[in-house]
Amino acid sequence: EVQVVESGGGLVQAGGSLRLSCAGSGLSFDRFAVGWFRQAPGKEREGVACIFNSMGTTHYADSVKGRFTISSDNSKNTVYLQMNSLKPEDTAVYYCAADLWGRSWPYGTEFDYWGQGTQVTVSS
Repeated sequence: EVQVVESGGGLVQAGGSLRLSCAGSGLSFDRFAVGWFRQAPGKEREGVACIFNSMGTTHYADSVKGRFTISSDNSKNTVYLQMNSLKPEDTAVYYCAADLWGRSWPYGTEFDYWGQGTQVTVSS
């Protein structure tokens, strides 16, 4: 059974940092594109960052460039999202998703495996 599980969300003040983790089981992340997406109440889902492990490339939404960093530890089959200089507008439920090709990045419509989400709340 394939599982993708996020952890690391929480409440942080503006300007603070959080690191989200996405652990995979039943699949090998080193062959997959693994993306972080977020959805705030009343807003559409947004692609935040994606790592294409088979190509060694990363992509970011303009809104998080220079503040967020996505990385992968293949020995742990885990992808991380380091979030620095957090802003209240970063508040959302953050989801991790994996797809063999990642062709629907940043929309995520064809990503096959999704986690349950983790809440990130940034207070002003």
